[in-house]
This record gives sequence, structure tokens and C-alpha cells, in this order.
Amino acid sequence: MIHNLIEDTKDEVIGWRRYLHKYPELSFQEENTAQFVYDTLQTFGDLEISRPTKTSVMARLIGQQPGKVIVLRADMDALPIEEENDFDFVSQNTGVMHACGHDGHTAMLLGAAKILTQLKDRIKGEVRFLFQHAEELPPGGAREIVQTGVLDGVDMIMGTHLSSMVPLGKIGLSYGPMMAGADTFKITVVGKGGHASQPELTVDPIAIGTQIVTNLQHIVSRYRDAQETLVISVTQFFAGSAINVIPSRVSIGGSVRSFNPELREKIPTFIERIVKGITEAHGATYEFDYQFGYAPTINDQEVTRLMDETVCEVFSENSREILKPIMGSEDFSAYQKVAPGSFIMIGARNEEKGIIYPHHHPKFTVDEQALQYGVKLFVHGTFKMLNLTN
Repeated sequence: MIHNLIEDTKDEVIGWRRYLHKYPELSFQEENTAQFVYDTLQTFGDLEISRPTKTSVMARLIGQQPGKVIVLRADMDALPIEEENDFDFVSQNTGVMHACGHDGHTAMLLGAAKILTQLKDRIKGEVRFLFQHAEELPPGGAREIVQTGVLDGVDMIMGTHLSSMVPLGKIGLSYGPMMAGADTFKITVVGKGGHASQPELTVDPIAIGTQIVTNLQHIVSRYRDAQETLVISVTQFFAGSAINVIPSRVSIGGSVRSFNPELREKIPTFIERIVKGITEAHGATYEFDYQFGYAPTINDQEVTRLMDETVCEVFSENSREILKPIMGSEDFSAYQKVAPGSFIMIGARNEEKGIIYPHHHPKFTVDEQALQYGVKLFVHGTFKMLNLTN
């Protein structure tokens, strides 16, 4: 019966994905997207639908008997990218594009909600379908949703992500660390400017700043356990406006990726120690700002085991792929602080069709066959988490 229901929704799910792709909206601006999801959910019946925030939607499917409370999550926001694809449903919103698969995530969860609503008589407990806003823009929508209390009393949570790195037909699982925490820093070196012909009369912030950039890598190579994963990337270096002038200030910005919470807390101290030492040694001063972004996504062992069993039972053992941790980040981690959860990758890459572009690329897309894998995993995973026979 479930197989037939999934087949029956196939074209509808693809249609939802294409509509959402055609009309993308940026983080915290998903008003039309949220309304589309709300209106679509209303057509299913038997759901208690609410708006936890202005641009998010939650639907509750309450079974006939008490049991566990589980959450299925999808994100809905797009990116500030000008699309370069040429298919019929290309973005109609200039400079905005679904370049990370969130249109597919939303469509898959709508499909799962429609199917599970038709199976309400088999549900013992409660399923919450959470359509989240603003995953792409820190501080992210997940933290805001957690603050509303809609995850109170939840036993488990599951999220999926269509992946251009995983081939179609594969489902990627990770036990423990899945995606890194992502933090940012900004450093301003304040020196003394002057003419390029008289550097001895200046305190050159460029020379000082380049030393800082080089020495930050000592944190990676010398300040941490060699078995700990850590990436510090300087991504911005701004200085000067004239070729014959030594400027008075340099601005440096970058990103820090890590998994270990204890190491993560120490990184700001390590960075500032280096900045302080180098600037003082050369007679400059500095300004330093460090922002903690999304925490690491650490998959719960038990929830991941249940999803692992689901993949092997419903698809095949050949479909199962254990992934190495990814240095990208996800605000799904905010939910994992409230309830045990697992984040799973759905393979959407197809080289034969030219579907090879990475996430956040202007030609990114997914093989739409992957949508049915996601729907199927949501539905069967729900029964597995509720400990029910489907």
C-alpha cells in the first residue's frame, strides 16, 4: 500500500519542486513559499497546521493512540545567486535561486505528509512536519524555531538533504560527526599610514597583516590534537586605495570549521593571542571580533541506526553509504541540542545527465528521481522511529 501511495504522489512531488524552484525566496523572506506550503498542507486534511514564525510552517499528525513524538524537517529558503540553467522552471526572481536543493526538500516533506496523513489509522504517537525558514543565513531559522517551543516533548528528529556529492540511488549516513561547526572572525590591524617611499615612517599594517595570516595556520598545525579536524581559512584581506600609499588599516576576515566543542571554544583565544603578539611586536593595535555560527551537526547513534536499518530494509544494502564528516555546516544542529536526531544525505548526482554541479553553483540542479528516495525514507523512517510495523 505504501509503495502505491508513493508512486501516486511522484508527479505531484516533482510539480511542487518545480513550482518552488521557479519562485525562490531568500532567508527570512519566504512569505509566499510558506503560504504555498500552508495551503498545500490544508488540502491533505487531518493535520493541525501552525506558523511557528512568520515564514515557517508546522503540521501535526496526531495518531489514534499515544506514542512517541517525532519531527521530520525540511528547509525552504533559496540563495542570492543568479541562475544559469535553461529549463522551463528556471527562477523567475532575479538574483535568487534554489541552488542547494531546498525546493526538493520541501517537496519531499509535502509528499511524506500527504502519504502519512492517509495512513493516520496506523500512527501511534505524533508526527510533526516542520518546514523551516532561513537555513542559509546565520543565525538561522532553526534556533528561532527552537525558541518558540514547538520541539518540546519531541523524542526524535530526522532531516534530509539532497546531495550533488552523492550519486543517485545512494543514501548517505554518518554515525556521530556529520557536518562541522561554522564560525567567523574579523581582525582589523591599526597601524600608521604614509608614503610608499618612506616605510620607515609608517607602521605598515599590510606587512603585519600578512604575518597574522601566516601564523594563524600554526593553530591548525601546532595548537590542536593531530587527530582533531580543524580548518581555518582567511577569506578576506582588504587594504589600501592608492598604489603609492601605505594604508593605516587592514581588515582580515575568515572562517573556522571544527567538530570538537571544547576545541571550538578555544579557537578565539588562540587567534587573539597571535594577533595581539604580532601587532604589539610591530607597534600596531588591533580590533578583534569572533562570532560563533552553527554548531557541529553530530548525529545521534540510535536514530542513525534506525535510519540505517530503514535504508537496508526498504532500499538495499547497496544503497547504503557511510559518509565521512563534511566540513560544510547546517543549522539542523540546533534541533539536536533539544532532541536526538540524524541528518541524512539523499544522492541526487547523475553524471550521465550532466547533473554534476556543486551546491551554491548557478547551474546546480538535482536528478528529480531522488525526490522519491527522500519521500520513501521519510515515510518508512517514520514508522521505524515510532517502532511500528508498516
